[in-house]
Amino acid sequence: MRDLLPIVLVIAFFQIIVLQQTPEHLVQTFVGLLFVVLGLTFFIFGLEQGLFPIGESMAHAFASKGSAFWLLTFAFALGFGTTIAEPALIAVAAEASRVVAEGGLIESSVEAMGSYAKGLRITVALSVGFAIALGVLRILLNWSIQYIIMIGYVLVIVMTGFAPDEIIGIAYDSGGVTTSTITVPLVTALGIGLASSISGRNPMLDGFGLIAFASLFPIVFVLGYGMVF
Repeated sequence: MRDLLPIVLVIAFFQIIVLQQTPEHLVQTFVGLLFVVLGLTFFIFGLEQGLFPIGESMAHAFASKGSAFWLLTFAFALGFGTTIAEPALIAVAAEASRVVAEGGLIESSVEAMGSYAKGLRITVALSVGFAIALGVLRILLNWSIQYIIMIGYVLVIVMTGFAPDEIIGIAYDSGGVTTSTITVPLVTALGIGLASSISGRNPMLDGFGLIAFASLFPIVFVLGYGMVF
């Protein structure tokens, strides 16, 4: 409730002071706000009790197993699976397909729009799978994260100059929607657990950074998706 208070105060200020009107469906609004409080509460509790522990325990188990192949395979599958299930990505892909159809770039049919949205989701999911696998490889080989991020954004800048204008905004937004409710907890737990399991790695220095990869590489892949298709 404390965390939501600033949002409530902002909305109340503009509704009452600026717009000078009472919100419609006031009771429904309060019920919805109660659901948000309960949802956030159970979500945080679920992360602490379930997702973070299982992510860290699996990272420890793979590290002790000593198989880089299966660890990288798990990292790719985890990135792909969590991203394909992201509600934010599903919503953005559906909205993008509708806008692209209205712009005349694809047919305004359910099949064409569904195919476009599905292709966009799979592209983003593949990019996140690749990003998490690369991030895990970075932890294993102790690569510097700064250089990888700089090279990645230079690639984004170059590709932006060649990509069609219609895909650029979607590509940049794709980098944000991938790092949401499902992906972030599991990926963060994986990085921290892996860095804690490998001798000579600092969880603070090496355990974080996977989310940055998951935000960067969808931009590259979606720009490429737009340039090809």
